Amino acid sequence: MALREQSYLVLLALSEGPLHGYGVIKAVRELSEERVRLGAGTLYGALDRLTEAGLARVVSEEVVDGRNRRYYELTAQGAELLTEETARLTRLAATAQRRLGARLLPGT
Repeated sequence: MALREQSYLVLLALSEGPLHGYGVIKAVRELSEERVRLGAGTLYGALDRLTEAGLARVVSEEVVDGRNRRYYELTAQGAELLTEETARLTRLAATAQRRLGARLLPGT
């Protein structure tokens, strides 16, 4: 199953351990080299879908400044899918490099 880029980046962000929503937003921004900027609605929609699919789960909640802060983590199923999707993207990138040849090499 191929993942949407945003879902892939959210799972990748969670691969290093539990994060709360803002932590996921920051990690996705860094992982995407500032290209993907998730808004709260997009993030929580993605987290809801990933949680419903069994790819992520809520591991704890705390109240900070009167607001609920949920921490999410990757499940074993999520880690497996993330690994498979990463392998697929690696193969795709290798195919692209072969097809484009030297045009992809820096400085050429």
